Amino acid sequence: MSIENIEEPKITASIKKVDVDLYIPEQATSISSKKETASNRAEENKEQQGRSNHWEVRTDEQAYAYLPKTESEIENRYGKRIDLVELTDKPIGRSMFINDNPQVGTNPDRNKQHGFFFTADNCIGCHACESACSEKNDNPAHLAFRSVGYVEGGSYPDYKRMNISMACNHCDDPVCLKGCPTRAYTKHAEYGAVLQDPETCFGCGYCTWVCPYNAPQLDPVKGQVSKCNMCVDRLEVGLKPACVSACVGNALDFGVIENTPENREQCKTAIPGFPSPEITHPNIRFQQTKTLPDELTRTDNMPVKYHKDPQGHYQPVVDQKVGKQKHWNLQKLNSRENPLVLFTLLAQAALGAFIIPFLGALAGIEVFEVFIDSNFFLPLVLLSIVLMSLGLFMSVTHLGKPFRFYRGFNNLRYSPMSREGFGLAMFSAGLGMTSLLLLPSNAWVISSINQLIGVDLSASVSGLTLKPWVLGFGGFATLAGLAGLYYMNQCYQIKARPFWNHWQTITSFVGNSLSLGVMVCGAVLLISIGAEGAGFSDALQILGLIFVLGQVIEAIGLIGHNKTINRSENEGGAAHYVQCTTFGKTYLLRNYLLGFNLFMGCGLLMTAQVQDVSESITVAVWLSLSLVNIVTAVIGRALFYNLVIPTTMPGAFFWKNKGFEQHARDVGLADNPACGVAPLAH
Repeated sequence: MSIENIEEPKITASIKKVDVDLYIPEQATSISSKKETASNRAEENKEQQGRSNHWEVRTDEQAYAYLPKTESEIENRYGKRIDLVELTDKPIGRSMFINDNPQVGTNPDRNKQHGFFFTADNCIGCHACESACSEKNDNPAHLAFRSVGYVEGGSYPDYKRMNISMACNHCDDPVCLKGCPTRAYTKHAEYGAVLQDPETCFGCGYCTWVCPYNAPQLDPVKGQVSKCNMCVDRLEVGLKPACVSACVGNALDFGVIENTPENREQCKTAIPGFPSPEITHPNIRFQQTKTLPDELTRTDNMPVKYHKDPQGHYQPVVDQKVGKQKHWNLQKLNSRENPLVLFTLLAQAALGAFIIPFLGALAGIEVFEVFIDSNFFLPLVLLSIVLMSLGLFMSVTHLGKPFRFYRGFNNLRYSPMSREGFGLAMFSAGLGMTSLLLLPSNAWVISSINQLIGVDLSASVSGLTLKPWVLGFGGFATLAGLAGLYYMNQCYQIKARPFWNHWQTITSFVGNSLSLGVMVCGAVLLISIGAEGAGFSDALQILGLIFVLGQVIEAIGLIGHNKTINRSENEGGAAHYVQCTTFGKTYLLRNYLLGFNLFMGCGLLMTAQVQDVSESITVAVWLSLSLVNIVTAVIGRALFYNLVIPTTMPGAFFWKNKGFEQHARDVGLADNPACGVAPLAH
C-alpha cells in the first residue's frame, strides 16, 4: 500500500514518505513467494552501497554509540519475521527521504526489526536519555518522547526504587496505526520503525488513547501529535538512537530485536509497571535481576500499585491513595472532553429520534404509521438533522486542527473512528434526502432522480406513491446510523483502557439512543396527536414503554459493569475506586436519577391506561421527565470520560504526574513555560 507524498516538519529526523509500503501484520502474505535469491540480494546490496555516498560518515562518535554487528534470529518470540523485507512486495534499498536526503544508508541490518533493550538494574534516573531525545527533536518543555518514571517499595532501611525509561516501542501490532483516522502513522520495513507525520495529524488524540505506553504525545499548543521516530537518521549511518548514546548508566541499548546485548543475561518482555505486552507485541526487551519488594507503588497520583503474584510477576492492584470518603467534585466533570460528551449524546439523540418512529412504522405500529404519513414527520427529520449536525460540530471542535476534519475519513480500512464518522455522515445524508422528498413541493427532487436513474417517476410525485422513496432513503439513513452507533462503541473498546473495554459501553449508547431519542420524537408526536385529537393514550403507552426499555438497558449495563470492575484489580478497578470516592456523591446522584427515571417512566405507562387523562398535564410531565433524563445522561457521560484510567507507564514524582500538573496550575507555576506543564488548550 502506498501513500501520498507528505513532508514532515524539518526536524532532525523528519521523514518524507514517498511510495513506502505499510507493513501491517494483517498484510503479511506468504513468505515463500517473496523470498529473494542470494544473488539478487547481493546485487541490491551493491546498488544500495553505491547510492550511499552522500551520507556523512560519523567518525567522532564513541564506540558504544555504534550499532553492534551480530547474527539475528529468524523470528521474534511472537512468531513474526525479523527480516521485514520478506513480508513486503518491495526490494531492499528504498530511500526513506530522511531530511529530504534521497540516499540510502549502509546499515547491513537496515530491513530487520529493531528495538530497545532496557536494563532496569542500571538505570539511575538521571534523565539524560530524556534530555538527549528532547534536544535532538527540538521538543518544547511540555513534550517528551522519552520519559523516566519510578516504582518503589519496601521500608527503611531496605527501601528500593526501580527507574523505568520508556519511549515508543515500535510494536509488531501498532494499535496507534490502526486507530489513527488520518493515516498519519506508517510502519516501515526499514528498521520496523513506526513513524508518524504531525502535519497529516489533525489532533484528535485517539492514538494517545489506544497506546498502552503513552508514546504518542499530543501537543495542546500546536494541536497535533508527534512521537519517537527511532532516530532513523542515526540508524542509517550505523549509530544507535540519541537516547541510547546519552545513557550514562548503560541501561539503554538498541539493536535487532531478540539480540541480547553483551554482558546481559535476560531478555524479558515485561517488568513491574509495564502493561501487558500482549496488547501490541512491543519491540522492547528488559533485564531486571535485582530483588524488589513484593509490593511496588507508583510515585505519581494514579491509584495503582503492583503486587508480585506466586509466579513472580507483578500485577496491577488498586492503591487507595485518597481514602474512602465520598465527594461531589462537580467542577471536575468540566473537562477538555466536554465536546465529546455533547457529541455522543446529541448524535445518539438524533439517531433515536428518527430510527424509533421509522422502524416502528415498518413494524406496523399504527401510531408511528400515522405519524410518518402526517405533516409532522418532516419537522422531526429536520430536528434530527440539526441534532446530528450539532453533534458532529462538537466533535470537530475537539480536534487540535478543526479545519482538517475531512482527513478523518482517510483510514476507513482500519480505524473505528473513521468508520464512526462516515456512518454518521451518511446518516445525515440519508436524512437530507428524506427531508427533500417530504417537502410539499418536491417535483424538482423527483425530476433530479429521473435524470439520475433514467426512469420517469413523474406519476409518483404526490400522495402515498412517494412513500417507497421516502422509505428507501430513510432505510439507508437507518442502516448508516446503526453502523455509526456500532463503530462509536468500537472506538471505546480499547484494551489500554479497561474501564471502557466492557459491554456496558454499548448498553449505555443504545440506552441513551432510546431514552433521549424517544423524548425528542415523543415531544413532536404528542404535539401532532394533540393537533389531530386522536390516539393520545396509545401513543403515550408506546413512548413510555420505549423510554423504560432504554433506561432498563442502561441500568443492566451499569450493574454488569459494577460487578466486573468491583472484582478487577487493574486500571479499571482503579477507575471504579475514583468513581466511588473522588466522584462518589455524583456517582450516587446519577444512579438515583436513573432510578427516578425508571419509576416515572413506569408511572407514565400506568397513566396511559386511564382514558380521561389530561393531555396538557401529561405533556408537561413528559417534558419534565425529559429534562431530568438529560441531566442524568450528561452526568453519566461526563463520568464516563473523566473516570477512565489508561494503562500508561508510571510517571515521576513531579513530571508526567497529573496531580502535580494540576497543582502547578493552581499555584501559578504552570505559567512558567520552562516548567513543562501544558495549558489546557485541547
